[in-house]
Amino acid sequence: MPDITAFIDYRLAFELAPVGLVLSRHRAMVDCNQAVCEMFGVTRDQLVGQSFQVLYPSADEYERTGARIAPILNAKGHYADDRVMRRVGGRFHGETFWCHVTGRALNRNDPHEAGIWSFEDLSASRPVQAELTPREREVAALVMNGMTAKAMGKVLGISPRTVEIYRARLMRKYQASSTADLVHRLMGG
Repeated sequence: MPDITAFIDYRLAFELAPVGLVLSRHRAMVDCNQAVCEMFGVTRDQLVGQSFQVLYPSADEYERTGARIAPILNAKGHYADDRVMRRVGGRFHGETFWCHVTGRALNRNDPHEAGIWSFEDLSASRPVQAELTPREREVAALVMNGMTAKAMGKVLGISPRTVEIYRARLMRKYQASSTADLVHRLMGG
């Protein structure tokens, strides 16, 4: 039986993957595929060499996310979540959208040293329906994961009471009658 790897062009597989892929070093993009470029509305040349910060709605969210995921990458070597990202160029420049992000650290002892990240645009099934603050976006992402206020507070480094305040704001903005209703509305229902 012939060796299948002899027939696979790994660069072409990376470039044409059905999800966005990025190779990173120290939270900067060193390579990306066409799906990422289309998702964020830019060319490869516009992303390569840039910090991931350009893809976040705010510098605060970029910093807090990096701090939050480092210990998880350190312990497990991989991380995944749904978060609100920002389109960088094209006709939707500045638009925020829900994105599923999965990453793997190549060195657990220095998780931001090098990694591979996938990005999946969730906007078709989960539109961003309200103007949210950076902290509201973080709480919304964790609410959708079914986390308690106590667990969210621990992840975000804030008190459970503060989480409840943000969840209440989200419920008002989405006109939700319960946390389950909020999750439904956040999911685009």
